[in-house]
Amino acid sequence: MAGGTVAPGFKWYEDLTVGDRWSTGAIQVTEAHVVGFAGLVGDFFELHMDDGFARELGFPGRVAHGLLGLGMIDGLKNRCDVHVRAVATLGWDWQFRAPILVGDRIHAEVEIVEMRETRRPDRAILVQAVRALKQDGTVVQEGRHTLMVRRRPGGDAA
Repeated sequence: MAGGTVAPGFKWYEDLTVGDRWSTGAIQVTEAHVVGFAGLVGDFFELHMDDGFARELGFPGRVAHGLLGLGMIDGLKNRCDVHVRAVATLGWDWQFRAPILVGDRIHAEVEIVEMRETRRPDRAILVQAVRALKQDGTVVQEGRHTLMVRRRPGGDAA
């Protein structure tokens, strides 16, 4: 079965196939997000906190923390209309491609690129290619998310 656009709903491993894809909703990155994240993790690097410093480096203003962007993308995935029945994240292989600025509106595009069973009959592994884009279509972050997911009881497709 070739992949395609996935309809909204809760998805078991058996409901998905390589090539399936969907988009998340979007969120606007605010000053409160950047300041709150800095306080939470203790990263007060001037690029994130000082517009003048950021402009001296050639940016139009403060740049959001890369990990804040990744965290927001993961949050968008978790509250998306397509909800994969996850158990745990196993890893991220992630690249920061362009700055996310205060005021940017970001969303993600997700595609299943690998699927495999595990020794446990109730679990499986999905690898998702994820692209984070801002409002003008610029890819700001991208990579792969490896996720342990639940299998349908009995293992049968819907």
